[in-house]
Amino acid sequence: MRRKVFELIAGHLGSLRIDSLIVEKAKTGPALRADEAFYPKMLGYLLRYVVEREVVNGVEELIVITDTIPVQKKRKAVEKAIKSVLAAMLPAGMRYRILHHASRSHYGLQVADYCNWAVFRKWQRGETEFYDQIKPALRSEFDIFRTGVTYYY
Repeated sequence: MRRKVFELIAGHLGSLRIDSLIVEKAKTGPALRADEAFYPKMLGYLLRYVVEREVVNGVEELIVITDTIPVQKKRKAVEKAIKSVLAAMLPAGMRYRILHHASRSHYGLQVADYCNWAVFRKWQRGETEFYDQIKPALRSEFDIFRTGVTYYY
């Protein structure tokens, strides 16, 4: 099943851009470990990188689509992080929207999940079969704690 899905994705790589932020959670300091701090901060780093490149390319409106987050507290934290990053980065007057969709009913989120899974398998287990299929669309793969030497757990 996965092979067929990745074959389908590989056939459309020309319309995809994959940016990936690699986070080794064991290197995450205690102050950042709580979900309310961790996810918004990491999402902010990823968005900052992607948004800066797109603004330079003349994008007029940005649409951020997230999976529906079932826990209200976590959803508000993620949305707040997205808004604060966008407010700090976007040119004055640039439009943006944040949409929440259930991933089971949104093909774009499903493709993102598969691509993230392939990157995860490469980093976690050294398995590159599916990663190699999406690699042509991979624009960035940033290991945020690459220079960190302290493991907190």
